[in-house]
Amino acid sequence: MEYNKLPGTNIDVSKICLGTMTWGRQNSEKEAFEQMDYSLDQGVNFFDTAELYPVPATPDKYADTERIIGNWLTNRKNREKIILASKIAGPGDYTSHIRKTGFKDNSIDEAINGSLKRLKTDYIDLYQLHWPERMTNFFGKRGFTYVDDEWEDNFKEILEKLKKNIQKGKIRYVGLSNENPWGFMKFIEYSKNGLPKMITTQNPYSLLNRLFEVGNAEICKREDVGLLAYSPLGFGVLSGKYRNGNLPEKSRLKLFPNLARFSNENSTKAIDMYYEISKKYNLSLTEMSLAFVNDRPFVTSNIIGATSMNQLKENINSINTKLSKQIISEINLVNEKIPNPAP
Repeated sequence: MEYNKLPGTNIDVSKICLGTMTWGRQNSEKEAFEQMDYSLDQGVNFFDTAELYPVPATPDKYADTERIIGNWLTNRKNREKIILASKIAGPGDYTSHIRKTGFKDNSIDEAINGSLKRLKTDYIDLYQLHWPERMTNFFGKRGFTYVDDEWEDNFKEILEKLKKNIQKGKIRYVGLSNENPWGFMKFIEYSKNGLPKMITTQNPYSLLNRLFEVGNAEICKREDVGLLAYSPLGFGVLSGKYRNGNLPEKSRLKLFPNLARFSNENSTKAIDMYYEISKKYNLSLTEMSLAFVNDRPFVTSNIIGATSMNQLKENINSINTKLSKQIISEINLVNEKIPNPAP
């Protein structure tokens, strides 16, 4: 395994991060335990979860993923070996079963305390805002259309609440998720007045979606923050298993067809072109897709997720694949022809 520092800290996190959003829905607790055991044995010390998980989020499954992780940490007695990240759910109809206050009032304190209880730990290493409160373009929205959402700037208030939880030892560091350059920089600017710095943002990044490079990547390099890349396989489409119209049983898109943001016509064309490159260089499409993300200079860690042990093993093993300049060049040519087909 290879490691990067969480930006601005002395914490080493594996360049492969174990994503957990299927545990409690597509994966049983026993399967989740097996995934965590194997990942830790392979040097993966960074686990990412959220109060929202498992996905799709429903009231009857609320926070079951955190409970599974908490049971594993208690059973294995190895909390000190894990760098643990979680998130507070953002506002909206999708999360109205969790709370309707967004990050206002006592929501942050309540969310942190709830996660600590379920995770059966005294502290969370990295605590993140799952998505912005304001109306902006994220979750597959390519362009920004302004609407008057009556949102009021509360960046400072949020950071003050997070600071109090840092001072209490409940969380160590803070980060963002699904954030755009404007929000990212607003948080960074407020942090220069004695408030906590958002050291990471967790955004989609893959061969099908390189929009992070447009604005956020420069922020990472100039402000010493990092990307925790999620959906590096685009809900699995960059494994190649859905090529030629295939829809495997128990696959994510078979079970949840509404998660089809990476499956449009241009994505399908791009996937076929990337598949030909991987075949040319004797790589699996999964290997090539993950290896590309692993070594981008602005990526701190690549969040992989798997529903089977074979998938997990291939995903983790991608750390051993290094792409040549020629392969990167050919990948970039595809991106020029079909740029970012899955926003």
